Amino acid sequence: MGTSEFDEAYEDEPGQLEREEESLGQAILAATIRDLKPKPAGTLGEMATIRAAVDLMLEQKLGAVIVEEAGQPVGIFTERDLMRRVVAAGIGLDRALEEVMTPEPETLCLEDGMAYALNRMTVGGFRNIPIVDDEDTLVGIISQREVVDYIVSLLPSHVINLPPLPDLEARHKHGG
Repeated sequence: MGTSEFDEAYEDEPGQLEREEESLGQAILAATIRDLKPKPAGTLGEMATIRAAVDLMLEQKLGAVIVEEAGQPVGIFTERDLMRRVVAAGIGLDRALEEVMTPEPETLCLEDGMAYALNRMTVGGFRNIPIVDDEDTLVGIISQREVVDYIVSLLPSHVINLPPLPDLEARHKHGG
């Protein structure tokens, strides 16, 4: 008995777009944090002041500072922490970082998958995650932006260079 039109439709060889999508998916799933080449983290000790953390973040254009002890991350202080725990609470900048840091931050290793890292960031609501080696020694930090930038770098050029939609307009005066 012959095959139906329905069956034949699914026997076709994948087209160029399907092959590119599959290749992209495989590349993302195969990539590790090591492929991102994590940058060194800005670090301070627990007794450093909030002001020192803010200065370091501004000077090095960081979204977070890792609070470390003996080379291991014991906390993280982020832009969100600054806004929510310092500014909103009216805490002075000369207080110790340990009072406002997020203790025991989640960490990842260089061999963890990039897709896993993005999942942890999304599920945990993190924008930055410290990267440690097998002995839990801090080796760097990655941000959501770096993960997304890496994924975008894998996209075929014809996707990146799509023209903007000519009829696209903001629905509201302030965008959106």
